[in-house]
Amino acid sequence: MKIDPRSIAIRGRKLGVLLRDARLAAQKSLEESARFLNISPVVLEAYELGNLHPSLPALEALAAFYRVPLSHFWGTTLLTLHQNPLSPEKQGILGEIRQRMIGVLLRKSRQEQGVSLQELAEQVGIEAEQLERYELGEDAVPLPILEALAHVLNLKIEMFWDQKRGKETFPIYDPKWEAFQALPEELRSFVCKPINRPYLELAQRLSEMSVEKLRAVAEGLLEITL
Repeated sequence: MKIDPRSIAIRGRKLGVLLRDARLAAQKSLEESARFLNISPVVLEAYELGNLHPSLPALEALAAFYRVPLSHFWGTTLLTLHQNPLSPEKQGILGEIRQRMIGVLLRKSRQEQGVSLQELAEQVGIEAEQLERYELGEDAVPLPILEALAHVLNLKIEMFWDQKRGKETFPIYDPKWEAFQALPEELRSFVCKPINRPYLELAQRLSEMSVEKLRAVAEGLLEITL
């Protein structure tokens, strides 16, 4: 099935919105984010506008730098706890390695399915020579193109994720934990003591009762105390 080029353009614009959202949430500037990726701020801004598309390794690097799970860029809004990003030098080396790994996976999947370079390139709307450069790791694959290739080859995009730096390594932010942290110290201390668990369970059951049942309980307690 041939991929409509318009769908790639739309995906690129959506990705740009998510990239900008993640950067602003992390309170990072264009300049420092671009410096981390070893690209110019103009290129990063083009990513955010959807005019250019980052590769998967670049996206993984930004996910680590912004401290968001990789899945954020597929429409999720999860937040993360502390994660120390790599230095720009190490990130550059890792990016090259990841680029080649993705190329190997692409070529292996294509050959296993008996699809030629020319056939796959035509279905995605790119030149066969460009696809070969992607497979050899000579060029980074723009994410929308990688998604299109995965779609044609009937692969899940997660197959290409770096699991060590993707969603597996990012703890999910839990608003309930933040609410607990906001409680007064004496209340947190009360909740954490195992001996107080029966009282907490009683409070939970009472909170689930209807007004009528609560009134009946209150009247019963009043009769006992009188």
